[in-house]
Amino acid sequence: MSRIRIVTDSSSDLAPDDIDQLDVQIVPLSIRFGDQEFTDGLDLTVADFYGRMARSGELPQTSCPSPGAFESVFTEASEAGADSVICLTLSSHLSNTLQSAQTASVAVADSIPVHVVDSRSVSSGLGTLVLEAARAACGGDDVATVLRRIRSLIPRTRVFAALNTLENLKMGGRIGGAKAMLGSMLSIKPVIDISGGIVQEAGKPRTRKKAMHMLYDKMIEANAIKHIAVMHGGAPDIDEFLDLIAPRFPRSSLRLGQLGAIIGAHGGAEIIGVSWTAA
Repeated sequence: MSRIRIVTDSSSDLAPDDIDQLDVQIVPLSIRFGDQEFTDGLDLTVADFYGRMARSGELPQTSCPSPGAFESVFTEASEAGADSVICLTLSSHLSNTLQSAQTASVAVADSIPVHVVDSRSVSSGLGTLVLEAARAACGGDDVATVLRRIRSLIPRTRVFAALNTLENLKMGGRIGGAKAMLGSMLSIKPVIDISGGIVQEAGKPRTRKKAMHMLYDKMIEANAIKHIAVMHGGAPDIDEFLDLIAPRFPRSSLRLGQLGAIIGAHGGAEIIGVSWTAA
């Protein structure tokens, strides 16, 4: 095990194999459907979440982990022999998760130093930063080197998503800079830009197919990119999108995964998202 423990939250949407292989610790957020509360990834699977959201008359709500949840993970890292922790959280513009982690870092300061970093990203954007930090730590880099690595990647991380609706973002209060699209929300398949950790308008295509082409165009326009990830929330047309981008971005070059409950709660079902790091 690396002497540096990498910690993140469940909005990173990392695959179990990556979590296990790189010894990443996940602190889960919570999801509420009415008066029922679930712990993300523990007592509510991704499939169960999307099924429940489809059946529910209420939009799900999310809440950040408590400082105590982070403190427990930080303490466990210290007791397991780690000499420091790097904790990357989803964007502070979208959640209070960062503040919970910072509070916990102060509580354990006498036991282990914890470096809390605002990823200014979400989902696979955050996930890429976590993976890069964990690989660097496992490769023997010291804390300062790992922190420099991820801080250099944060401003170069891009995240775009094609939604079926803006309703979840609107009702959840995360609409951000995409408010201008609300007037036409019934007649568009919105594309949003979450680079920098704030929701911004990226396009107002009229059809799903045009939205997928817009995502592809964003990737091509970015020119030299790496750490490309494609994520989706049960999108029935994900293969169509993968086939569309295959001439430039074959499946073997991508990290493909599922959008979990936290992003699904705010973006709705059938999202297709892409992220990458600019060269």
